[in-house]
Amino acid sequence: MPKSAARSYHVWVMELLGLDKGELSALCVELGHPAFRGKQIADWLYSKGVREISGMSNLPAGLREQLAGAGTLSRCEVVGESRSSDGAVKYLLRLADGETIETVLLPYSDRTSVCVSTQVGCRMGCLFCATADCGFVRNLGPGEIVDQVITLQELGGRRVTHVVLMGMGEPLMNLANVVKAMRLLNDEMGISMRRITLSSVGITPAIDKLAALDLQITLAISLHAPNDELRAMLIPIATKYPLKGLIQACGRYADSTKRRLTFEYLLISGVNDKPEHAAELVRLLSGMLAHVNLIPYNEVEGKRYRKPSRQAVSEFRRVLENGGMEVTQRLERGKDISAACGQLRSRTE
Repeated sequence: MPKSAARSYHVWVMELLGLDKGELSALCVELGHPAFRGKQIADWLYSKGVREISGMSNLPAGLREQLAGAGTLSRCEVVGESRSSDGAVKYLLRLADGETIETVLLPYSDRTSVCVSTQVGCRMGCLFCATADCGFVRNLGPGEIVDQVITLQELGGRRVTHVVLMGMGEPLMNLANVVKAMRLLNDEMGISMRRITLSSVGITPAIDKLAALDLQITLAISLHAPNDELRAMLIPIATKYPLKGLIQACGRYADSTKRRLTFEYLLISGVNDKPEHAAELVRLLSGMLAHVNLIPYNEVEGKRYRKPSRQAVSEFRRVLENGGMEVTQRLERGKDISAACGQLRSRTE
């Protein structure tokens, strides 16, 4: 490898967590060691969850010293937690630069799911969301995204089987790092792509870019309204990405990947939970390879929005199902710990 290339490579690999076994093997070769050492390092990072380079005990001491000089190993630190009576646990994690993010552990009888953040804060400005009040600070790197899963797997004492990118931030505004993180979760941690869900408010150009990658993940679009006027009121960025173009991009995604999309619909009392809204939603999504996931609003302190009545949820669902839509209703978890993203961070700060 030319000296100039080596120098640029070292700049790129300053953070070891976030590199795959191929990249780690290339680094080992560059440092004068056999390529198989890269697989050993990947095992320490993603399977054993090592927190110090010095802890990689089956590596030669010389390689450990070289790694310490060529890169860093940054792991998050738990600085707050809130436990629900239903088993859900929300953690506030501090990153290497002192910024904090939220991650939620969701244990079920047949699986263990983790809801991760992809940005520190968020710039989407959704009026019902506590994260919007945090503002936007920066994107998370792929290692910082994967580290949330590694950390909660350690804390929960159970192997994580499902990951949802549905915490703080808009994943499609951090597409390159998010895609790298999903590949690491699949290739290095053994989590099936089909058990990874990416939730987005609908960044239309990024949906086409994601479709071109043909990843077998589940794409979930946070729709929350059946028309542009109401959607723009709830999600300001929606003015830039109108529903017509968004739905067309979703259709192209389904055609390209052959994967069914999920349309998330947050039901807010008196705002978007009327039967006429449901009928309009049926017309909007008719003919698509999709299903609707209804989410009764999890009330946020300081926000004027309220949870819908059971009757309103039931009637909304009935209209959708009568219109031929496949509908699920999200199981409410963590109500007693303010599990909606952004609330623990806001309260702590």
